Amino acid sequence: MSEPTPEIQAEEKANSFSVFYSCMRCGTQVSQSELTRLPEIKCICGFRVFTKVRPPVVKTIKAF
Repeated sequence: MSEPTPEIQAEEKANSFSVFYSCMRCGTQVSQSELTRLPEIKCICGFRVFTKVRPPVVKTIKAF
């Protein structure tokens, strides 16, 4: 079995840390890599406003 090429490894690493955006109108989630491939930043519904999807992890900070 052959080892993956550096290009494939870099792509897998980029996909694991990819940022997702959600359309404000229809709620469709799109990755940042998909948005950069498009000629203009627009959802499939035609709306141009996206919000960044936050991870479900809640950070707790200890107060002094």
